[in-house]
Amino acid sequence: MTKDNRQVCFVVMGFGKKTDYETGRTLDLDATYSAIIAPAVEAEGLRCIRSDEIVHSGVIDVEMYEMLLRAELVIADISTGNVNAVYELGVRHALRSQATIIMKEDVGRLYFDLDHSNTFHYEHLGKDIGHSEAIRAQKALRALINKALASPRPDSPVYTYLPRLQQPSMTDNEYRQLLDETEAVQEKLFALIQSGQQAFKDSRADDAVKAFTAADQMKPGEPYLVQQLALATYKAGKPSKLDALIEGLRIIDQLAPDKSNDPETLGITGAIRKRLWQETGDLAQLNAAIRYYGRGFEVTRDYYNGENLAVCYDFRAPLQVDQAEAQYDALSARKVRQATIEILTSLVASPSFDQRSDALWIYASLANCCFALNQIEHAQKYEAAFLKLAPADWEIETYTANKNAVLQGREQEQVANSSPLAP
Repeated sequence: MTKDNRQVCFVVMGFGKKTDYETGRTLDLDATYSAIIAPAVEAEGLRCIRSDEIVHSGVIDVEMYEMLLRAELVIADISTGNVNAVYELGVRHALRSQATIIMKEDVGRLYFDLDHSNTFHYEHLGKDIGHSEAIRAQKALRALINKALASPRPDSPVYTYLPRLQQPSMTDNEYRQLLDETEAVQEKLFALIQSGQQAFKDSRADDAVKAFTAADQMKPGEPYLVQQLALATYKAGKPSKLDALIEGLRIIDQLAPDKSNDPETLGITGAIRKRLWQETGDLAQLNAAIRYYGRGFEVTRDYYNGENLAVCYDFRAPLQVDQAEAQYDALSARKVRQATIEILTSLVASPSFDQRSDALWIYASLANCCFALNQIEHAQKYEAAFLKLAPADWEIETYTANKNAVLQGREQEQVANSSPLAP
């Protein structure tokens, strides 16, 4: 095997989708890596190694320290205030005087006392990054990489304010082997994730389960992988719908949804609970779905949670014994949908909307919310836009199931309003 003697860029960042709870936005950090960082680094002739692919015991250990010391360049993405990334950035600043780049997503404040440091900013559109922004950011990051590697001046605040401090050094022993092993893990894990994502797009839930199971075994407990495995498991419906839902719930429970504010965790848990109610008729499951969806919507104003929260209110309203409780559920569904439409129409009106990877689901949510509020012309327009984006079979099934639930809820509401006992 040919030795890879390129200079090394060690990338310090989180993994998968992470939520910035101050802004309520969920960012796909894997998209940041694959659309901006890796292409820019490789275009400059460096070997790109991601810190998250070093397999260690859960605490920063010898391999991580060695990478932070030896890498010719470190790029640290501290978006969402990722504690591990900020800590590793601090270690790099203590070990090496220069060639460190800090970057973060544009919205949200700069965490910790880093105002004295130059920080590279980029923009997410929803959970993803638009094509034009990816091209702009790649170009700008490449220029910054060149500058960081060529400049003799320290960019570490430690060596800036302690100019006589001597930088430590270490031999080459085992360093190259560590690079090779880390890169191999990185490539294998990313291949599994991409395989799982493609299986979802192709409506092959069984294959998605296999891919995310293998990925989860490589990186146990990683929230994004647990979420995707739970989602794939309950959608696969094997060996039966009920068994798959129970197994999906067991998987997502690893992320402690009762204490979580992560909209992905809450949305998936809510979906499983809703379907458990549909399978068993157990009202406690529907109440739990409302609780999870509700927190996901209240904490982050996540439109997926909002749309499904409203649907669950519709489901529960006719089951209420107390008329006041039934009216509360009906009114709550209406208010949530109005708020969701307001959130989504502002996104559709933005100049960069056509670059959003979640445009399909935004149109689907708008259509169903408008159908529920009897805004038929708007609903049909958004439904046509949803279908024009060629959704996968499972995406059409999910949309149709929600639409049918919405239309059924409207019929029940019309019957209740026409009743002589109605207030």
